[in-house]
Amino acid sequence: MRVAVVGGGPGGLYAAALLKRLDPTREITVWERNAPENTFGFGVVLSDETLGGIEHADPVVYEALRREFVRWDDIDIVHRGVRHTSGGHGFAALGRRRLLEILHERCRSLGVDLRFRTEAPHPALLTQEYDLVVAADGVHSATRAAYADAFRPVLTPHRCRYIWLAADFAFDAFRFEIAETEHGVMQLHGYPYARPSPDHHPSTRPSGPPNRLGASTVIVEMREEVWRAAGFDESDPRESVERCAKIFADALGGRPLKSNNSTWTTFRTVVNARWSHGRVVLLGDAAHTAHFSIGSGTKLAVEDALALAACLTEQPTPEQALHAYEEERRPVVASTQRAARASLEWFENLGLYLHQPPRRFAFNLLTRSRRVTHDNLRLRDAHFTEAVEREFGCPPGTPPMFTPFRMRGLTLRNRVVVSPMDMYSATDGLPGDFHLVHLGARALGGAGLVMTEMVCVSPEGRITPGCTGLYTAGQAGAWRRITDFVHTTAPGAAIGVQLGHSGRKGSTKLIWEGMDEPLPDGNWPLVAASPLPYKPGSQTPRELSRAQLTDLREQFAAAAWRAARAGFDLLELHCAHGYLLSGFLSPLTNRRTDAYGGSLAKRLRFPLEVFDAVRGVWPAERPMTVRISATDWAEGGTSADDAVEIARAFAAHGADAIDVSTGQVVADEAPEFGRSYQTPFADRIRNEARVPVIAVGAISSWDDVNSLILAGRTDLCALARPHLYDPNWTLHAAAEQGYTGAAAAWPAPYRAGSRPPRTGRTDAPKPRLTLMS
Repeated sequence: MRVAVVGGGPGGLYAAALLKRLDPTREITVWERNAPENTFGFGVVLSDETLGGIEHADPVVYEALRREFVRWDDIDIVHRGVRHTSGGHGFAALGRRRLLEILHERCRSLGVDLRFRTEAPHPALLTQEYDLVVAADGVHSATRAAYADAFRPVLTPHRCRYIWLAADFAFDAFRFEIAETEHGVMQLHGYPYARPSPDHHPSTRPSGPPNRLGASTVIVEMREEVWRAAGFDESDPRESVERCAKIFADALGGRPLKSNNSTWTTFRTVVNARWSHGRVVLLGDAAHTAHFSIGSGTKLAVEDALALAACLTEQPTPEQALHAYEEERRPVVASTQRAARASLEWFENLGLYLHQPPRRFAFNLLTRSRRVTHDNLRLRDAHFTEAVEREFGCPPGTPPMFTPFRMRGLTLRNRVVVSPMDMYSATDGLPGDFHLVHLGARALGGAGLVMTEMVCVSPEGRITPGCTGLYTAGQAGAWRRITDFVHTTAPGAAIGVQLGHSGRKGSTKLIWEGMDEPLPDGNWPLVAASPLPYKPGSQTPRELSRAQLTDLREQFAAAAWRAARAGFDLLELHCAHGYLLSGFLSPLTNRRTDAYGGSLAKRLRFPLEVFDAVRGVWPAERPMTVRISATDWAEGGTSADDAVEIARAFAAHGADAIDVSTGQVVADEAPEFGRSYQTPFADRIRNEARVPVIAVGAISSWDDVNSLILAGRTDLCALARPHLYDPNWTLHAAAEQGYTGAAAAWPAPYRAGSRPPRTGRTDAPKPRLTLMS
């Protein structure tokens, strides 16, 4: 087999070495247009997981790396002159040039043909001569560009400028430092990659010749508008480096920074629909990128090389090997890219968090990618985590999720909310035994607040014939039965009602009979902000007239009055998911030309009128929340900026919290699903609009809840599917964390079950020495 590798970076070189090592008969040629001693950047970071893979695949390379690595456990975060240190993180780094030298030596020893200062032929020519072409030619891959129609790359630029520099001394930890300048916030990312000499004794201000002090990578980053305001767009390279050293003089101990042809650049996330085309396969940054703030570029490239070499060895044909390689690596890369996207967006929005106390700010930074969590950080550094909890106000032994939260006259015993979930199990809008058991069980299960499904304000406002309502006295009486049960049988639990109107998404089948599909018969007429069907085949609604808007506002107020009499503790106005009020907010569903359409202020007008009417009849001591869709996940729809303004508007009218969901507004949406994927929208609203928020969206573990609350990204967490899987989710979360306080008290009849039952034998003899015959 003849293999051409385009690009002599770590991924390409390691792939070449492995392919040759696994089969010495292969002819491997590497093209690298630069000289062997030329490289960009300074240090690289590899995880223990990646190093374990290298050790298993090529002990020679691993041993050479092991001798060079600088290892450290601490992360320092410096914010407003205060430094907080968190330990137990475990990093390993070495100089990029030394890494390449090790891989050059290994390739040469195995017989790989290394061609430096040589531009690779066009991939079409390479495929005529070679059985496989490995494109490891980086983020600006010419190979990928040559077959763009096949790979279908998407390159997404981001909002920060950064420059890759170095310092001639070794930081004693991974360091993040924040500088608040007259032009805006800037940040430094720094880590050591070369050890100080053995006779060097660290001091608070590094001194002495550079060759004794080790070396560190230093990345300086800031928003594009800050970069321009500071004049870096007009600075020459030398001036940029000198200015960065002055800005971060405290971190550098007054020492200078150095450059390696470094220039300011903007990070771009690379995603490809396919990673192989015929005999050509993408590897490393040519296939995907992940932001440097989680240290993943070289790591992913090396892991790609390991997987590609293994698949080519395991599979009977190259075609099957390339398919297996992509199947293996794509989920891993997607997960890493999600974490990297969360991390880079955190740094893009760094200014939102500057008001936080330094220790909580540090916790927020450490957990920004959602890969390091509250529980994980407790294992790494319990002392630091406990200090953050104390600063937040957690009593000893109390996880953040079990701290109370107050809105008006209502104090929730903990931060867990059973999210509104449509059950489609009512008859003529009347809640029955099912709703009593469903909501009652979850109240007994320990949640601080249990929310009803969307309760409709009129028969025509139902989504399906199975939806509940509050448009009759009988329905109010049936709800009273449920609220009384919660208040008497699950003391400490609160129950809230979500009021809404289906708008253009009504008159459909029950969800298990066909989601969003019109009823085959018995349809009722629909109304909406504009006469737009939800999807092809849906009923076209009538555009609401001024008189109908007044009637609807009164229907909401009447339902709210009944909800108060029914004994609900909290009322939420449903302005999300494409239902009636949401339909006014989104420019994709509101095409009106009157006072209720056009600008965001006009699109807000009717939802705010409804809110005011409801607030006017809802008891003053009871809180009101509003659920919004913070993005439509569709071009031209509600943006994250819009969502902040929408939240501000409702808060100004008296909303006590914003329940931040996303999507379901238009049928052709393209959500970016993933763990806790909607929480960044809640985070931004909370920290920019300074409004309490409820976060929702694939929050599945109590560890996620603790992490989000302690980091200051949300005030409450609403969980849906976990509560369908386990009505006692909150009580079990308390038991698993060893918490036994009042915020998650087991009902008296259930106390015997507050410890998990034993399973299996516990008296089996322990294994002993095997006796030799």
